[in-house]
Amino acid sequence: MHSKIWTDMFVLALPVAEKVLRPVVVYFFLVIGLRLAGKRELAQLNPFDLVVLLTLSNTVQNAIIGDDTSVTGGVIGAATLLLVNYLVVRFLFRHERLDRLVEGKESVLIEHGKILEDRLTQEVLTLQELEAAAHKQGFGNLQEVERAVLESGGTISFIAKKPAPEERRHRELLNRLDQLTREITRLRAGEAPPAA
Repeated sequence: MHSKIWTDMFVLALPVAEKVLRPVVVYFFLVIGLRLAGKRELAQLNPFDLVVLLTLSNTVQNAIIGDDTSVTGGVIGAATLLLVNYLVVRFLFRHERLDRLVEGKESVLIEHGKILEDRLTQEVLTLQELEAAAHKQGFGNLQEVERAVLESGGTISFIAKKPAPEERRHRELLNRLDQLTREITRLRAGEAPPAA
């Protein structure tokens, strides 16, 4: 009885070479598949995309482990995935052009405060999804956004509009008025104004 438990847990049902090769093939398939699917899949912007990502991991599980459900087989598969990912990331770090090809490039969604509808369509993003992403980053609405970029990793970066020149002048005037008010208060109290 005890011998069967230990055998089931640690004896491989598949050759070690196959246990190593299966995760490598699945890894590269998923990297290429997610690259072709677009940045949206990585961003998980709606429930449908999240369901696809969750079921994708379950779908490829059998391809990675095959008929082997031993602990040893699982450890070999997981270690292979981690090692392959480590090597790929290091390789791409040293080869910038190839990294850009694999990762893709960013997509500008809002430029100079103007929403680029064609880019939203290209990235299969709705205006509501873009606005929801802006809300998550503290923006009240898209009119507050100067620039929005869908990064190659799937996140959306927002840059706020800078205050208009009139608003800046208004703030400067208010600051000067506050300074004058403080100086007048000091003068009335009999203090000398600070040296400028």
